[in-house]
Amino acid sequence: MKIYKPKFWRNNFNIISILLIPLAFLVELINFLKKIFVKQKKFDIPVICIGNIYLGGTGKTPLSFEVVKIIESFKYKTALVKKFYKKQMDEIILSEGKVDNILTDTSRVKAIKQAIDSGIQAVVLDDGFQDHSVYKDLNIICFNANQLIGNGRVIPAGPLRENLSNLKKSQIVVINGKKNILFEKKINQISKKINIYYSEYTPKNIKKFHNKNILAFAGIGNPENFFDLLKRYKLNVKKTIHFPDHHNYTKKELLKIKEIAKKNKLEIITTEKDYCRIENFRIKNFNKLPVKLKIKQKKEFIKNIRKHLR
Repeated sequence: MKIYKPKFWRNNFNIISILLIPLAFLVELINFLKKIFVKQKKFDIPVICIGNIYLGGTGKTPLSFEVVKIIESFKYKTALVKKFYKKQMDEIILSEGKVDNILTDTSRVKAIKQAIDSGIQAVVLDDGFQDHSVYKDLNIICFNANQLIGNGRVIPAGPLRENLSNLKKSQIVVINGKKNILFEKKINQISKKINIYYSEYTPKNIKKFHNKNILAFAGIGNPENFFDLLKRYKLNVKKTIHFPDHHNYTKKELLKIKEIAKKNKLEIITTEKDYCRIENFRIKNFNKLPVKLKIKQKKEFIKNIRKHLR
């Protein structure tokens, strides 16, 4: 699903957002009815969900890889489970290079059953907090410190997939970016039982781009977060190009980017996820920038995960 994020999602007082509030109430009603009528399946193995409430760009997938590694360190044969969406093949391809076991299906229940049949002892759901068909032993919800909850409204009036109050179903919140005491207080008002951790991205092999002028492009949930990361690590970013999340690039678009870079003597950089979507074009001079997710207070985070494993 391509995600276009209108600017009014950041503004509480935008007239368009206010006019869309009745539709947001309808979305909340649908979410409520799903909770009531969707039958939940509990499995014989631990199910850990890495989810979000803000729509896209919160760092679920990198955190999913980390949690898989943590659970594997406890000697559980672990699989990453993703719901299959044709438009999100980039995430599946990226995941295949990061974890040993990955299962996809249009139904998470079916994917988990396949995992159990193949001897898997624990599963990590990359997304699925809003899927009421699966019982989760642990819910870990991701936020990005730059966007947090936007204007705080549910889609289409705002960027939230459901009301923030549903955070009470989670046990852990991971905020990627700077510490935010006010947001921590908001979380504690919803539930004091939620443990809050922070994470940050560390780019790999970034030194080779120092002292060069950069053209950066991205088609992810929040491209500006990628561009900010480059600037934070002192790269000289001269031009940025935004695309919607999960954008299917054309050869024409990529050749245009290359032309702009050549004309202005710029090095081209994009994300690992975007690179998965352009690799088959085999166009030279496109560089990917891998990043590693660092979880602060990691020992405590690991202990917290351990106690939710059966």
